[in-house]
Amino acid sequence: MSNFKSLQAKSSLAIIVTAAVLVELTCGIQYYFAKEGIREEVQHRAESELRAKSLEIRNVMNVVEVAVENMAWAVEQRLGQPDSMWVVTRKLLEENDNIVGSAVAFEPYYYPRKGRQFSPYTYKHDGTTTSIQLGTDQYDYHSMEWYTAPMASGRGHWSEPYFDEGGGEMMMSTYSLPIRDKGGKIIAIFTADVSLDWLSEVVNARHIYPSSYNLLLSRMGQIMVCPNDSLAMRTNIEEATAGMTDTTADYINRQMKAGKSGLATVTDNSGETNYVFFGPVDDVTGWSMAVVCADKEVYRGLRGTRLSVFILMLIGMCLLGFIVWRTARGAHRLQEINAQKASMERDLQVASGIQMGMLPKDFPSNHERDDVQVYATLTSAKEVGGDLFDFYFRDNKLFFCIGDVSGKGIPASLFMAVTRSVFRTVSAKECRPDIIMTSLNNTIADMNESLMFVTMFVGVLDLKTGMLRYCNAGHDAPMLVGDGVGPLPCDANIPVGVDANFHYTQQETLVYTGTTIFLYTDGLTEAENTAHELFSLQRAQQTAAYALSKHQQEPKQLISIMTEAVHRFVGKAEQSDDLTMMAIQYIRPNT
Repeated sequence: MSNFKSLQAKSSLAIIVTAAVLVELTCGIQYYFAKEGIREEVQHRAESELRAKSLEIRNVMNVVEVAVENMAWAVEQRLGQPDSMWVVTRKLLEENDNIVGSAVAFEPYYYPRKGRQFSPYTYKHDGTTTSIQLGTDQYDYHSMEWYTAPMASGRGHWSEPYFDEGGGEMMMSTYSLPIRDKGGKIIAIFTADVSLDWLSEVVNARHIYPSSYNLLLSRMGQIMVCPNDSLAMRTNIEEATAGMTDTTADYINRQMKAGKSGLATVTDNSGETNYVFFGPVDDVTGWSMAVVCADKEVYRGLRGTRLSVFILMLIGMCLLGFIVWRTARGAHRLQEINAQKASMERDLQVASGIQMGMLPKDFPSNHERDDVQVYATLTSAKEVGGDLFDFYFRDNKLFFCIGDVSGKGIPASLFMAVTRSVFRTVSAKECRPDIIMTSLNNTIADMNESLMFVTMFVGVLDLKTGMLRYCNAGHDAPMLVGDGVGPLPCDANIPVGVDANFHYTQQETLVYTGTTIFLYTDGLTEAENTAHELFSLQRAQQTAAYALSKHQQEPKQLISIMTEAVHRFVGKAEQSDDLTMMAIQYIRPNT
């Protein structure tokens, strides 16, 4: 009996020790993978924050570039009237709130009677707009960066940011654009001084953790935005990190000034570890931004969990304790899974909000415009999707596009955001749809390491004449709903992102008054019902014909009727693909 009890005790002890070892080993493995998972999630959130803030910054800077480039023609038209340059600079300031100063700086002795330096300059200060002659013996603008850089490169240039002490008392940067004479020679530089006070609000709008912070650098390493306001625009990043013993800081400084992206771990002089996620804002300004997160805050919850598990394991060393421990551990794991699931759902909701926020929300009606009506809807199959549409007005033309990214979910949504941003940037300076599409294709193909692609249709509608110029890249051909219903003839171009060397073709047609251009993605024609039947192009055309027969071909009416028809056909079947529809009705009489 004694031997049996001894054997039983040894067996129980062996079971408990084995369970403890297994639990400890399991905890170690789980801790490792949980830590890796948290690190990857933090990296993803940091990269998303960098992309979102970069887009916000670039959109503001792009507005300034477009404003200067649109006003440059006025300078070129008035070269024979030098004193009228003050009128041009004043008009630029009146039409753009972010621009606080503007100059037209001419080459030495371009106007002999004006002397060597002639630079009409207008600026805003304390609510007053003042015009002066910028060039003086004390201020030779011909040697300034904002003058020499665009003069040498022959294209627009953003100057190194600076703090305007004694003047506007604000952080500023200057955008400079060369002005050419009829022979193509650069004879002046047209500038816009831009207040950058809004940068701090944009960069510090959100933080991943309470103690994390964001850092914005200029191309020369000047600190533009940081938690310490006394360093902003007064200190270089090398000076700020000169006292750090960890040389990784020097590596990060070099990478950021070179416009690189990446992740690095830095230990400060107090022994605290920090994760630094960095990347460029854009290729034009040369600015770079970093998100800094403390290691202790990133893994605070995980390390607290590890301590709790260790205590439970000690309790589990007692008789039958491993059973209690396993039960508690199971409940704890369930709590972690639910928390992670809730976190992922919140992240997806945020991503969906960001994605939908990029799409146009205000659609012109016949009460607002007498030439065109526009309406569009986008319904994602998942929280985020890869469909896109966009439109805006410029130079009495309607620029619009619709697209469908291959795949679904977050990768497709990121691809969609990049495509829409590139479309806006390119079309802001170009009117030919084939050139816009080619530029889109070249940009996306160069960065397309994931081998994704997007089918797109880009159109430019002349609102004076009704002439539609368009380019189709593998997308479903739009319908024309007016004198009957039929497809718009489209060339067989390949989707965007497949081949960087592909040449896209442009087509054109006259859109008659009252005709509606109906664009859609394949989520319409390929919508399935419970019997796996497709809605099909034929049903879509029949629905459009029905709307036309009821005189309901206005954009919002047509899309509403088409949406109801799809819902009736699909029934209770789950949506299998993103569905986007866009309708444009030309209502101005043709001339």
